[in-house]
Amino acid sequence: MATRGTRSEKVRRIFQQFDANSDGGLNREEMASLVVAVNPRVKFSDEQINAILDEVFRTYGDFIDGDKGLTYEGLLRTYDDGAGDVDRDFDALGLELNLEEAAAAAKGSSAAAASEASSSSIVDERMAVETQKKQRTAAWAVSPNHGIVFDDTWKIVDDLEILIKRLRTKQAKDGKLKGENFDAYSDAGWSRELGPSAEISEKRVFWEESGHDYAVFLKELGVLRGRADAARSREEAFDGHMAIGRVLYEHQLFKEALVSFKRACELQPVDVRPHFRAGNCLYVLGRYREAKEEYLLALEAAEAGGNQWAYLLPQIYVNLGIALEGEGMVLSACEYYREAAILCPTHFRALKLLGSALFGVGEYRAAVKALEEAIFMKPDYADAHCDLASALHAMNDDERAIEVFQKAIDLKPGHVDALYNLGGLYMDLGRFQRASEMYTRVLAVWPNHWRAQLNKAVSLLGAGENEEAKKSLKEALKMTNRVELHDAIAHLKQLQKKKTKTNGGSSGESTYLEVEPSKFKVVGDKTTVRQELATALQIRALQRVSRLNRCSVELLKKEMSEHDVPVSYSGSGVPEKSIRKPNLEEILHRLLNFLKPETFQGAVKAINERILSVLDESGSGRVDLGMFFAILAPICGGPPERRKRVAFDALVWRPMNEDGASVRKVDATTYIKLLRAIYVPSQGVSELMEVHGESDTSMVSFSEFLVMFDDPDWGFGIMPTLVKLEAGDRNRHGNSVCAVCRYPIIGSRFKEIKSHFSLCNQCYSQGKVPSTFKQEEYRFKEYASESEAMKDKLLPMVLKTGLDRLVTGLTGNRKSAVWSIRRYCHFENRMKTVEPASWTEPGPGWFNEMSPFYVSFKTKKQSDPFLVPAAQSLSPFLSFTIQNLALPSTKRNPSHVASTTTAIRCALRSFPLSAFGVLQVFDL
Repeated sequence: MATRGTRSEKVRRIFQQFDANSDGGLNREEMASLVVAVNPRVKFSDEQINAILDEVFRTYGDFIDGDKGLTYEGLLRTYDDGAGDVDRDFDALGLELNLEEAAAAAKGSSAAAASEASSSSIVDERMAVETQKKQRTAAWAVSPNHGIVFDDTWKIVDDLEILIKRLRTKQAKDGKLKGENFDAYSDAGWSRELGPSAEISEKRVFWEESGHDYAVFLKELGVLRGRADAARSREEAFDGHMAIGRVLYEHQLFKEALVSFKRACELQPVDVRPHFRAGNCLYVLGRYREAKEEYLLALEAAEAGGNQWAYLLPQIYVNLGIALEGEGMVLSACEYYREAAILCPTHFRALKLLGSALFGVGEYRAAVKALEEAIFMKPDYADAHCDLASALHAMNDDERAIEVFQKAIDLKPGHVDALYNLGGLYMDLGRFQRASEMYTRVLAVWPNHWRAQLNKAVSLLGAGENEEAKKSLKEALKMTNRVELHDAIAHLKQLQKKKTKTNGGSSGESTYLEVEPSKFKVVGDKTTVRQELATALQIRALQRVSRLNRCSVELLKKEMSEHDVPVSYSGSGVPEKSIRKPNLEEILHRLLNFLKPETFQGAVKAINERILSVLDESGSGRVDLGMFFAILAPICGGPPERRKRVAFDALVWRPMNEDGASVRKVDATTYIKLLRAIYVPSQGVSELMEVHGESDTSMVSFSEFLVMFDDPDWGFGIMPTLVKLEAGDRNRHGNSVCAVCRYPIIGSRFKEIKSHFSLCNQCYSQGKVPSTFKQEEYRFKEYASESEAMKDKLLPMVLKTGLDRLVTGLTGNRKSAVWSIRRYCHFENRMKTVEPASWTEPGPGWFNEMSPFYVSFKTKKQSDPFLVPAAQSLSPFLSFTIQNLALPSTKRNPSHVASTTTAIRCALRSFPLSAFGVLQVFDL
C-alpha cells in the first residue's frame, strides 16, 4: 500500500518544482508548464492547454487561493481524483525523494512487517505503532474531505490495524491466506478515489472466513464498532464507521467493510461518501444491481449538495457506468461515461471506459475516437491500447491493429486480452503459426484458459501440424467438456481420413469449387433454394446471438399493453412513441431477463448493429418503439401466425393508427421496407417496394397486411424457411460429415442425387462443392433429419416387400397385403391428385380398401387401364400386372395367378429400385 508520506512528498516536490515565484500557489502559467512537462510526448495546442486549465480551475475552485492559483492541497486532490498519475509524473520530471527520509520510511515499514503478532492486549501494541501512524496510514485518512476528523477515530483505526495484522499473520502461518495475480487482466477502470488502489488490484487477497481465527476477528471487530456507536455525537460515530470501513476495504475485507458503510449511511443518509463506498463494496462482491442502487443514491445526494460534492461527480458517473456494465447494460453505461468525460475532460479512465463500451455495442468509429483520446492523455495505458486494437480490427484496419496490440503487449507483456485477441487477428489473416505462438503465451499466463487451448489447436491445424493440434485438443478436453471440443476432434479425425485417402497431402483440408447459383437445382418441393437459405441463415445467426427466438412474442404484446410511452414529435412533426437507446436497453433487459450479463451484452450489440442502426439512421439516439417491436416480432419465439399478428398490433399501437383495427398503408409499406432492409440487406433499398406517395391515407386490414407480409418477392416470404431452421438447425445426422468443410453436419443435410456427396447448411448456401465432383449442374435433395434420409433410402425396399406380400396375399393372407400397401402410402405421405384421373373400382372384394391410394391412368389401349400409387411413379407394366392380380377372373384361374406372379417377380428384378424416386410414368 502506498503511504501518505511517500505520495504527498512526491506531490509536494512537483508543486515546488513549478511554483516559480514561491507564493504557495500555481497560477495558470505555472500550471501550463506542469501539464506540458509531465506529458513530454504530447504536443498541446494553446486551445487544449486553455481548456485543461479552465476545467482544473473550475473543478477545484475551493482550492484556488486568489491570484496565487492552485494550492498544494488542490494539486494533491487532482491526483487523488485520478486526473494524473503521481509516480509517472514524478519519474517524467526526473525528480528524486530525499534518500534519508525514504530509507527511514522503508526501515520503519520493514520493522512493522517483521514484528510478530503477540497475544498481549491491543492497548500494549498501540504504543509500538504510534510513531509510525503517518507512514502506515493511507492517504485517504488525512484527506480534507474523506479523512479522519476525531482523535478517538484514530485510536479505533490503530486498533483495527492491529486486529487485521493478527489475522493476516495467523492465516498466513496456517496457509489459509490466498492471493491471485491480477496483473495479466484488463482492469475495471476504477478511479483511485473509487475502487481498489493499483497495489490492491494487482494482488487480490482471499481471506479464509470459516475458521476460528476469523470468528475471533469478527468478535473483536464488533467491539470496535460498538466503540464507534458509543461516540459523543452522531458526527463522530459516522466518522468512526467510515474509517473502519475504509481500513477494511483497503485490506480487501469487503463484506465487513460493507457493514460499516451501511451503518454510516444510516447515520447520515444524505452524505455522498457512505453510499459511494457501499457501492464499491457491492460491485467487488459481484452484487451489481445493489451497487447501481447505491451509486444512484450517491448521485442524488451529490446533485442535491451543490458544489460541495462537484469534484466527486465524475467518479460517481464512472462507477455507475461500471456497475451497469456488470449487469450487461452497456448502452446505459455509455451515457454515464460521457457525463464523466464532460465534467472532467482529463479523466482518461472515463474516456477509456467509454471507448470500450462503445466497442462493446458495435459503434467502432466512436470507440476509436474515445480510446485515442484516452491514450493521448495516458500513453502507457495498456488496456486502452488493447481495446483500440480490437476496434481497429473490427473496422478491418488489421495492420494498424497489429501494431497497437503489440504496443499493449510491450507495455504489459503478460496482458492476456491483448495476446488472445492478437492471436485471433492472426487466425483471421491466415497466419496460423503466429497465432499459435500468441495462444501459447496466453496459456503461460493463464494455464486453464480452455478457449486459448482450443484456438491453439485450430491454429496448429491450419499450420498443418496435425499431431500437435491433436495434443492441444486433448489438453483442452481436460479443461472442459463442451460440445465444441468434441466437434473439433471429430473434424480432426475426418481430416486425417481425407489425408490418408489423398496419399498424405500436405494439407488435410479438402479443396472445393464455388458454383454459380444457376447450376444448383433442387429435387422435390421441400428442398430449400440456395439463395433463400443463405438469407435465412443470416437471420438465424442474429436470432442465436440476440437470443430473441427464446423470447416469446407474447412478451412484446405484454410490454405494449402494460408500459405506456409518452408521445413525442420527430423533426418532421410526426407523432411517435420514441425513446432513447438506453431506455430501450432497459426494455430489452426485461424481455431477455433469462440471460447472463455477458450474454445480454452480446445480444444488445447484435441488435444495435443490425436493427437500431437502421431505425436510427439519423443518429439522434431515439427509436420509434412501435416500429421496433414490429421489427422484432418475426424473429421472436412463437407460432408464425402469432408473430405476424403481434407485428400488426405493434403498428396499430403507434399513435398514427388509433382505430385499433387497421394501419395506414404507408406505415405498413414502410414497415415491410424496413423489415427487408434489416433482414434481407442483399436486396438493397432501391429494389424494395416503392411507396406510392406519403399522402396515401388508405388503411390496411390484418388480412391485407398478411398478403403484403407473405409476398415472396416484396415481403418477408422467407419466414417459412426461417421457421424450418429454428425447428431443425440443431439436428445431427449421425456420422455424416460435410464433403467440403469436413465438419459433422448439423441442421439440414443436402445430398447431391448423382454423385451422392452431402453438404452442410453453410457450404450449400455458399455454393461450395468438392473439386473432385465437376458437373454441368448439381441436383440436391434436403433432409431435415437422418430419419428422413433413412426413410428415403428404404422406400424401394418397403415397396418391394409390400408387392411381394401382395402377390402371396392373393393366394393367402390378403389383409397382410392391404396393410403393407397402406403402410407404404402412409409412410411416404406424399398423396396428390393427378389429372385427368378417376378412382378405380375393380369390383367387390378386399382390393376396394386400397383404392384411395391408387390413381387410374389410361394406356394407349383403352381396354387396359393400370394403377399408379399416388405417392410414387411406377412402371405401367408393373401396375398393370398388379391390377390383373386383383381381377375376379384372375382369382378364379390359378394358372393365371402363377403366370402373373412370375411376371411381377421378373419386373421387380429388372426394376431400378435404387433410382425409384426419380422415375417417370410411361406408356407401353
